[in-house]
Amino acid sequence: MAPARSPAPAERASLPRHRALGARNTSCSFWAPVLMNHQRHSLSKMVYQMSPYSCSVNILVPNRNFAAAAATKPAKKTKKGAKEKASDEKPDEIEKIKSYRYMEGEPEDDVYLKRLYPRQIYEVEKAVHLLKKYQSLDFTHPNQGVYLDLTLDMALGKKKKVEPFASVISFPYPFASEINKVAVFTGNASEMKIAEENGAVFAGGANLIQKILDDEIHVDFYVAVPEIMPELNPLKKKLKKRFPRINRNSIGRDIPKMLELFKTGHEIMVDEERENFLSTKIATLNMSSDQIAANLQAVINEVCRHRPLNLGPFVVRAFLRSSTSEGLLLKTDPLLPKEVETKESNKEAA
Repeated sequence: MAPARSPAPAERASLPRHRALGARNTSCSFWAPVLMNHQRHSLSKMVYQMSPYSCSVNILVPNRNFAAAAATKPAKKTKKGAKEKASDEKPDEIEKIKSYRYMEGEPEDDVYLKRLYPRQIYEVEKAVHLLKKYQSLDFTHPNQGVYLDLTLDMALGKKKKVEPFASVISFPYPFASEINKVAVFTGNASEMKIAEENGAVFAGGANLIQKILDDEIHVDFYVAVPEIMPELNPLKKKLKKRFPRINRNSIGRDIPKMLELFKTGHEIMVDEERENFLSTKIATLNMSSDQIAANLQAVINEVCRHRPLNLGPFVVRAFLRSSTSEGLLLKTDPLLPKEVETKESNKEAA
C-alpha cells in the first residue's frame, strides 16, 4: 500500500480552515510543556518567552538570590564543650610558660629569652653606661635626652592620698640652653626696679591682672611677694599650677633669689591622667655619668619632699632611658633619702 504523501502547497492552500487551525493547536500543545520545563530552571531574573508559533506561552520566573539565601542561613552552633576546652587550654599554656625556672646568672649573649631570666635591676652608673653603649651601637644622636620615669605611692593612709604636684628645681648641672621667662608681682616701685634689673620680663602689681586674663602676657613662671597675694585671687583659675605658692618657692621677699631659680630652673610635674606617674628630662647623653647621676638624685630628693618619709618609700619604681632606648630598671634604695638624715637636717635648719 503506497504511503500517504503530504499535500502540495497548492493543495494546502485549498485545505479547510478548521484543519489548518487544528495543526497549529497540535504544534502548540507539543511545545508548551517543553518551554515551561526549560523556563523553570532558568537563572535569569525575569524571562518573557515567545513561542515561534502563532500561539504563545508567557511564563514569569521569580529571581533566585543564592547569596541572600546563604546569608540568611543560621550560623553553625559550636559545641559548648569545645569552647570550654579551648578556654581551659589557655591558662594551662600560660602556667607552663610561667613554670620555667630562671637561669642562673646574667645572660652571656646579647640575644636571649627574657622569660628565662629575671629582669635586671641596675645601679645608676651601670644604667648610664648601658645607655651610652646603646647609643654607639645604634648610631643615634649623642646629644639626645636622658629621661627618668617614676611610679609613686600616693597613699597617705585612711583613704587619703598625695595630690598631684608640680615643682621647680635647679639642677646641679643644667643642660637647657634657653632661659625661662618670669613675671614678678609686687606693688613696690623699688622692688619692681630690682626685678627688672635681675631679668624679670614683667614686674608690676594689680595692673598685670587684666593683661594676664586677656592673654596679653605669656611667661613660663610667676613669682610674688607676700603682701600682694590677696590681690591675685582672680588669677587662680587662669594660672592653675603656675599660681604663686609657698611650697613651690614662688612666694618670698628675696626677688633676685627667686628669679635665679625660676629663670634656669626645671619644672617636674605629676601626670594629670596617671596620678602616680612622673616623667621628666634630667640630662643629655653626652654629659658625664657623674653629672647625670647628680641630676637624677636632685629629682628624687625633690619628689620625696612631697610625702612623709615615715610612711615608707615614695618611689615604687624608677626607669632610666634615653630618647631612643628601652627603659632600664634602677635600684631605688640607695637613691631614696633616709628618715634619720632628714631629722638631722631639720635640727641643723632649726
